[in-house]
Amino acid sequence: MKVSLLLTGNELMTGDTVDSNSAYIAQSLKDINLVPFIKTVVGDDLTLLVKSIQELSAVTDVLIVNGGLGPTVDDLTAQALSMAVGSPLARNAQAFEKLDEWAQRRGFVITESNLKQAELPAVCDIIDNPKGSAVGFRCEYNGCLIMCTPGVPSELKPMVENHLLPLIRAHGAITTVSDITRIRVFGITESGLQDTVNEVFPDWPPEVDLGFRVQMPVIEVKLATLSEDARVLNETWTKKFIDHFSDYVIGYDDVRLSQALNAALMEKRLVLSTAESCTGGLIAAGITSEAGASSVFQAGYVTYSNAAKHRDLGVSLEALDEFGAVSEQVVTEMVAGALSRSGADIALAISGIAGPDGGSPDKPVGTVWMAWGEVGQIQARKFYFPTQRLAFQRTASAIAMDLVRRHVLGLPTDVDYFSELKKKR
Repeated sequence: MKVSLLLTGNELMTGDTVDSNSAYIAQSLKDINLVPFIKTVVGDDLTLLVKSIQELSAVTDVLIVNGGLGPTVDDLTAQALSMAVGSPLARNAQAFEKLDEWAQRRGFVITESNLKQAELPAVCDIIDNPKGSAVGFRCEYNGCLIMCTPGVPSELKPMVENHLLPLIRAHGAITTVSDITRIRVFGITESGLQDTVNEVFPDWPPEVDLGFRVQMPVIEVKLATLSEDARVLNETWTKKFIDHFSDYVIGYDDVRLSQALNAALMEKRLVLSTAESCTGGLIAAGITSEAGASSVFQAGYVTYSNAAKHRDLGVSLEALDEFGAVSEQVVTEMVAGALSRSGADIALAISGIAGPDGGSPDKPVGTVWMAWGEVGQIQARKFYFPTQRLAFQRTASAIAMDLVRRHVLGLPTDVDYFSELKKKR
């Protein structure tokens, strides 16, 4: 069975947008033992789009068109498909209903431009898009199943899993039984995972396909089998993998690190406060981005200057003068201050040197101290991340959240994060 991809948008041609969608689709196709046959990228050119749809649909069984479903003049996919298959554009009742529901949920008014998203080739059925205003749509043309999808990655991904793959299975009468386990890990690199698997599991069975996909700051590990007989193997080797890498596993499927932390706090009925310096509120933002954060998060203090640390958290001037802001003593006092001022059960503090300036021989750029714990039980650790400023902030934030997650769940907090990189330096 041949599946081809047609991606559209001037932003893809100019490099203003990096194409991550085709990679995601290709990875997802592996779940049903398929790989893309042809991948074509074209700009917002109606004539070229029509020609590409006609030519690709003539040599492939399934054509996935990605992008060009929006409300503006350069969104041409519906019009191009209409011309390619000879089916006039018409107001699709289901598409309009979905658009109306989307607008009402947000208190928006549907504009004339928005109505364009409900004008589809008459021959098409819709593909539900639960996150965006533009539905996907599909039709068959000369035996080829053509499916048009939005270019926004967060909208595309659930559509691939919930609709595109089942439609491809049905169109190709694919009966292969696939069992897929997705595990989310943090604190180890792809190469570290693969090297360890090679060393610890030299007898890894070929029937269990093992794949890694970086979704910063975590890695998705996928174990896939493609037959009924191999189903037990999937279960067996999933358990072996989790048992060995238990220090790094944060959950399954699409769980995020912030989500895993919040779930741990909720499970233990604990409320957290944060005190951030070098990360500028990134940790608090991550925690509160998750639904239900109000039940586990009390307060977030961003105390960037020494004066703010002293004023807002009660960090002693003596500690700041003697040890400096980036020190075990100061982050420990930041935790104590956050606990006493917010009334939270547990607190997290972080202070570091994000760079590119501000370092010294004993505290170079990339040095960061983190502290966490409850009243009378505060721990602290020092790390060194010699990376660019934003990467430093994101890495430090992620590790800080993971340390609190581990502490809450009673897991070791002395894990050697990304140790395989240190060995290679």
